[in-house]
Formats: sequence, C-alpha cells, structure tokens
Amino acid sequence: MSIDPEKLDRLAEVAVRTGVNLQPGQDLVITAPMAALELVRRIAIHAYKAGGGIVTPFFTDDEIILARYAHAPDESFDRAPNWLYEGMAAAFKGGAARMAITGDDPMLLAEQDPEKVARLSKATSIAAKPAMTPIVGFEVNWNIVAYPGATWAARVFPDLPIEEAQGRLMDAIYAASRLEGDDPVANWEAHSQALQERVDWLNAHNFSALHYTGPGTDLHLGLADGHIWKGGASPALNGVVCQPNIPTEEVFTCPHAYKVEGTVAATKPLAHQGSVIENITVRFEAGRIVEATATQGENVLKALLKTDDGASRIGEVALVPHSSPISRSGTLFYNTLFDENASCHIALGQCYADTIEGGSEFSPEELKQKGGNQSLIHVDWMMGSDAVDIDGITRTGKRIPVMRGGEWA
Repeated sequence: MSIDPEKLDRLAEVAVRTGVNLQPGQDLVITAPMAALELVRRIAIHAYKAGGGIVTPFFTDDEIILARYAHAPDESFDRAPNWLYEGMAAAFKGGAARMAITGDDPMLLAEQDPEKVARLSKATSIAAKPAMTPIVGFEVNWNIVAYPGATWAARVFPDLPIEEAQGRLMDAIYAASRLEGDDPVANWEAHSQALQERVDWLNAHNFSALHYTGPGTDLHLGLADGHIWKGGASPALNGVVCQPNIPTEEVFTCPHAYKVEGTVAATKPLAHQGSVIENITVRFEAGRIVEATATQGENVLKALLKTDDGASRIGEVALVPHSSPISRSGTLFYNTLFDENASCHIALGQCYADTIEGGSEFSPEELKQKGGNQSLIHVDWMMGSDAVDIDGITRTGKRIPVMRGGEWA
C-alpha cells in the first residue's frame, strides 16, 4: 500500500476550492515540509485551474533543521528570518491567500536540547508576528491541510512498513477530511451547515461562562465580553468565505483571559516541539495557570508556560463531540490539526481577534479589556471525553446543559 494519487489529488482540489477558496487572480502563499512536495504540486495545479494568481511555496526540510541543532553556533537559536515573515506579511497585505501544509515528523526535535528548542521557538514566534497577525485577525482567507509524510506515518503506525503506514495515514486523512463520496465539496457544505447550527444556538444563549466537570476537572471558564462562537466555513475580512481547517469538528470562541478558575486534566497527550507531554493537569487562579504537572514532558510544559506573560492564560476554547469521526477512529495522530478535532480543547496563548465582536479592529489593549489574551504562542490541548459534562451559565446565573458525556445535550 502507498499513497493513492487520486485521493491526494482530491485533497488538493478541496483545499483550493473549499479550504482556502482561492479567488480568480488571487496569489497563494504556501508553507510546507519538503516531504509534501507532491501535494504542493497538485495544489498549484488546482490553484491555477481556479484562475489563481502566483503560487509561491516555502519549504522546510528535516535534515536542514537538524543540521542547525548539530552544527550552528549557540547564538543562532535566538534568531529567525525576519525578512521572510515581513515578505509574507506584505503578500497578505497585497491580498494573497495563505495555505499551510502539515505532515512533518512530530518528534523531530525529541532528542535536541530543550532549551535551544524553546529559544528558537520564541525567536521564530517573534519574527513571524507580522505574518501571523493577518491570520489571527482573519484578514485573509487561509487554510491548513495535511500530507501523510513518511516519518509522521511511522509515528502513527509504528508496526507497519513505511509505505503501508503512509497509505494508512492517507486513508485516515481522507476520511477525517470528509473527502469520500461523489461530491466532497457538498460534504463540506453540509458539515458547515451542521456546525453553524451549533454556533447559532451558542450565540443565541450568550453564556457568560462554561462549567466543566469530569475526572480531574472542575473548571469555571469565563467567556470574553462580546465573544462570538464560530465554526466551519466563515468569511474573512476580505469577504472570501473559507474553511480554515481541514479537517474540523469544532465550534470555538474566546475565553476571558482573567476569569478562569479551577482544575483541568488533559484527556489526550500533547505533541509539542518534538516531545510528547502526557497527563497534563493544571490549576487556574484569576485566569492564570498557577500549578502545572505532567507525567511526561513536564519540563517542556513549564518552559512553554514561561514563553511570555500570556502563555499561562488561554486564548481559545473549543467544543467537539466525543463521537467525532477522528475520535471514533481511535487513532492518536500526534498532530494538533487532527487530535484537537477528537476532543473538546483549550488553547494556551493568543486569542483569535475575530472571536470577539469587532475584535479585528481592536488594538491589543482594547482586546485585553474585553478579555482577549495576547501571546507569542497558540497551543491547543485536549480536555474532553465521554466522561466530561459542560454547562453553560447565563448572565442571570441559570445553568443550561451544553454537553453530557461528551455529546451535545
């Protein structure tokens, strides 16, 4: 078994037509691991068929990344190519769309110096801010899809030969991305409508907070002032309706960065910076994590929380039913794009400005006043299961069931 070229081509077509929804004459900036070259080529074909402008890919390579850790001087790990991200920012300002392809080895940096990994991650986040600001603010249409890279496939299916593992991972991506059947574009239209019904229900209730209860979890999570629930296809500020994540099962909004209290236990491992962090448990006071433990990777978790002032607060809360296709697959992908869509989750760090009414026009200080968090990081981790219940708390203090046993109530 190997990667089915027809499935790869259908993924590329849906990424262009439904994901980023590339417009005639619109340029496309792509970031991808070198391993995903074949998918990038197919995306370029469909982008030009759609009448797109210039397709410009930027690639990373595992061996070149590892060469830096093996041979670069120490000061290299406090630097990142500002010029690259400034160029991307200029492209987005000029109207380009953005597509990111994930699929590299999630454990690539597992054997590297964690201090260097953390330093380089911070330097890159700082340098990338000009390019990420229009993404976080949803100023342009963008999309993320996945390619079944060989090293990633070997992590997910370690007992299979590489070609068979890649084929299995391609099949899993295909199913999770709702590409089966005669018309995957129609699949996504129907799925987006179902997500929109959840969004409308949550926005109509305008809860002031959510209360989570489950094994190791008793969390009161306040929601930002003027928060807006979103999910599925949405219009960017440039007017283009796009599907940012393929796959996606979530509806999400902005928590209040200063109104989170209690404890929460992760229900799935978090793969971050080449490490797997197992059994995360944290305690919040006034929105900040004041205690954090993990049975594996605790040092990585604590370093992450020290990235900046906002890293120990949360910027996103998302609801996902336990019966989602990714959860039902029983596969741990070691990839946030997939694992976050198997479970309710929260994200440490930066909020999405467009999940606060008028937030895309706000200054950082105005976002903060509404409860939106500011940070160099945005790291999702999973805390939902079939044993977790969620209540919505109204402005008058009434409790309304939102989820029971991990399913919509």
